[in-house]
Amino acid sequence: MFRKLFLPEQNMMIAAIINGIIIALLYFPSLEENIFLQILDYFFIIFFLVEAFVKIRELGFAVYWRSSWNRFDLLVVLLSLPSLLVNYLPLPDTSIFLLLRLIRLVRLVRLIRFFSFIPHMGKILDGLGRAIRSSVFVLLALFFLNFLLAIFTCHFYGEVEKDLFGDPLKSFFSIFQMFTVEGWNEIPSTVAEKMEQPFLQWVMRGYFALIVLFGGIFGMSLANAVFVDEMTADNNKSLEQKMEHLTNEIKELKALIQLMSEYKG
Repeated sequence: MFRKLFLPEQNMMIAAIINGIIIALLYFPSLEENIFLQILDYFFIIFFLVEAFVKIRELGFAVYWRSSWNRFDLLVVLLSLPSLLVNYLPLPDTSIFLLLRLIRLVRLVRLIRFFSFIPHMGKILDGLGRAIRSSVFVLLALFFLNFLLAIFTCHFYGEVEKDLFGDPLKSFFSIFQMFTVEGWNEIPSTVAEKMEQPFLQWVMRGYFALIVLFGGIFGMSLANAVFVDEMTADNNKSLEQKMEHLTNEIKELKALIQLMSEYKG
């Protein structure tokens, strides 16, 4: 019975989805103290723990541990266990333990394995991995540029608009908003309202326009271009292989025609 219940992956995915719904319901203020939902939440912690034990018993620890998904599941379950102690130990602040239940939602990542109905899902995931690796350098460059501009802007306009640039963290977030072309007009307008000299207002607007131009348009466009290029690399390689094959066939056909012409001559 345990084997039929715990070993099929479909059953575990259904359980993970139901558990995710229960966790979401517990974050509604009207339901966060609901005893029935809390009991169900604790039940799923034990359920997934039993699942791990059943799999280890059926497969053997060596075979079980060989699968990266099994290691992932076991880690999630073990990190969720402290949330069972909240109602039984006099802990001063239980919020961190309650937060651990969210870790179980990470199991839903495994749903990717069941997206077999999507054409070429394996190639898509491989392309996604390549795109992320290729984008790391561009993203780091954008992060450094964001950080640098955040410090500059905090220095020049921190006293003018403290809510946006009062400290490096606020400034970093405001500059990032402009990188994403979000608030590119509202932020300069807010700063301009607190500056009296028209000349300084135009200088400020020009400064923020450069931020949007280099960070938002050039920087983010470059990151998108690198990402998309790597995602479509498989298609380009396939097209190149077909073109090479077609070129070889044309060469063979020309050689055959030339041979036949020489034979007739």
